[in-house]
Amino acid sequence: MLLIKPLLAFRPNKLDWIFATKTFIAGMLALYIAFELNLSYPIWAIGTVFVIANPYSGMLASKSIYRILGTLFGAIFAIAVTPSLINTPWLFTFVLATWVGFCLYISLIDRSPRSYVVMLAGYTAVIICFNSIFYIETVSIFDMAVGRFLEISLGVVCSAVVSATIFPMHLGPVVQMRMTKTLADTKQTFDSILSDVSHQENYTHLLANITRDTTDIHTMAVHLSYEKSKFKGMTKPLQELLHQSTMLVANLVAMSERMKQLDRIDTQYRPDLRELHQHIDAFLDDEKMIQEADLLALPENFERDFQNICKHSSTEQQVILGALKMDIRHFICNYRAVKLIWFRMQQGDHSLPEIITPLTTSYPSLHRDYGVAVRGGVSAFITIIIASSIWIFSGWKMGFMMAEMAAICACILTFLDDPVPALKVFVRASVYAAILVFIYAYGVFPHVTAFWELGLVLAPFIMFCVMLFLHPPLHALGLPLIMSVIMGLNIQNRYGMDQVTFFDASIGTVIGPVIAVCVVQMVRSMSPEMTVNRMLKLHYNAMQEAIGMPYGLRFRIHLRSMLDRIGVLNTKQIQSEQLKVEINNALIETSAVVDLARLQELYFKLPANTVTAQALAQLKILLDQWLTLRTKSQMDDQLQSKLLEQLNQVVLDTQHIDDQDLGMRIAISINNVRSSILHTHQDQTQLAITVGGH
Repeated sequence: MLLIKPLLAFRPNKLDWIFATKTFIAGMLALYIAFELNLSYPIWAIGTVFVIANPYSGMLASKSIYRILGTLFGAIFAIAVTPSLINTPWLFTFVLATWVGFCLYISLIDRSPRSYVVMLAGYTAVIICFNSIFYIETVSIFDMAVGRFLEISLGVVCSAVVSATIFPMHLGPVVQMRMTKTLADTKQTFDSILSDVSHQENYTHLLANITRDTTDIHTMAVHLSYEKSKFKGMTKPLQELLHQSTMLVANLVAMSERMKQLDRIDTQYRPDLRELHQHIDAFLDDEKMIQEADLLALPENFERDFQNICKHSSTEQQVILGALKMDIRHFICNYRAVKLIWFRMQQGDHSLPEIITPLTTSYPSLHRDYGVAVRGGVSAFITIIIASSIWIFSGWKMGFMMAEMAAICACILTFLDDPVPALKVFVRASVYAAILVFIYAYGVFPHVTAFWELGLVLAPFIMFCVMLFLHPPLHALGLPLIMSVIMGLNIQNRYGMDQVTFFDASIGTVIGPVIAVCVVQMVRSMSPEMTVNRMLKLHYNAMQEAIGMPYGLRFRIHLRSMLDRIGVLNTKQIQSEQLKVEINNALIETSAVVDLARLQELYFKLPANTVTAQALAQLKILLDQWLTLRTKSQMDDQLQSKLLEQLNQVVLDTQHIDDQDLGMRIAISINNVRSSILHTHQDQTQLAITVGGH
């Protein structure tokens, strides 16, 4: 696909025009100052403006700071190693490749925007070192490093000034809109779950979207410290708000499953449930300010309404209703806690209610795939080794451009499951850029004698490319195209174009990415289906870990990570219907992980020598074995049968417990494990025995 149709159909809006105009002004300002200061590489200044371009000032400011820091660390590394190793090219290549691979590994582990610092530190060292080798007779490594740092800083300062002074746009309103929508979607889903008799809606899919949205907002939160909106400096409270919101998702998924269980047996309880639902809605929609002391409060008639429901329900439904009651109670408390935090944030209050145990840590509890990170680092290492080897053996003058582009592309492409589509777009951008560079260099620039004329002839091209930044799939074309043209033109104070150098460099800019893609494809690349299977394995590993984890802060952080993984899973574009079902099941299973922790907690409340305690211990062993098989994508019907038998046995053994409340809580968790983790309809006879025994 040449993207011709999307390009022809593209119609810029008002935001596009404002964004493009601001970016163009910042770029030309950076270029003008670089000319006036007679800096060696003005293209680095104007190129930086395009790389960090963003319509929102907070995101631009944060990326600017990250870019400066990354450039600084990369420059320091280059200055430190180059003088000692430049005369030993193979050792030099090995050290440089190791540095880039290590930086990329760290970047892939840290899924926050701050990962940009580490990635940039990696390939900045490559840019400085390889350019220093090419210009070794005229420029020292120190001057090259200082020059790049100054020119990058110039581009950053120009972008920041223009963004802050010309129609500044803040991220705060976007976060407010997204968060308000997420809360509204959560409440709407709650209402639908309790009122939908036919269960036609795929609530797990809707809730997975909410989880994905919270993950997106979590990424935005990092940038709030860098802007002047009313949420400035509220990164931590917002992250905590999002952590607490994920608990609502777990509550809602569990409620959806309990409602399906209840309706399979009988729907006679529904009229009384409708009355309960009305009382809860009135309670949650109350516009009065929520007081911290009342966070655990419930609707006035909550207990009475549930008693009425139980009166009109069958015996088989009693345990399930107990589970539903617990889920609704937790949802009410969590929802009000989220509302209180959100209200305080809107009032400029950074504090959290004392009753809420913070889930936010210095290292956010997000999904991390260390295996993929290792593959990414290794692929970057191999790419640089291969590209540099070709350069060394061939003695190709512009081979440094090939090796440089290979390193940059290896760092960028490892974040993609499949780099081939990105390579195709990049190659197309390189072809388009070569044509445009030829037109500008030999048809336009010979007639340009003043800076304002330079700005005038570049304006249409730059503004058009920048407008593409905000529109997928065209955004994948916009940045490579504009950067390839800027690099190809190599704009200087005294302009001159060497045809041989131009074509030589163009060949290098194409071969480098091809090498990177080939290596990444062999070492790092996975199809979306492979990625999903790998993440599902991590999901079952996390479930296995939760078996022996007591309910508390550590468990809640663990659950937050699992729900974040579900959000990432739902971003994968897969065709397999079976995998879609498994992703859906993973969300359902995650909602019941809390019951694994509760069973652990209830186990320690039982005397060690009781029949129920022994049955729970055996159940724990069987669950561990079953989850071990699931991590390998295997099923054992015999083991599953034994597991179901043990679940029923635990339910029967609870009849011997004197504490009826404890027995009911065990029966509730057993029901949830059977239904949501094993995806099996419960044995209604066993539930009836349990209820009758108490």
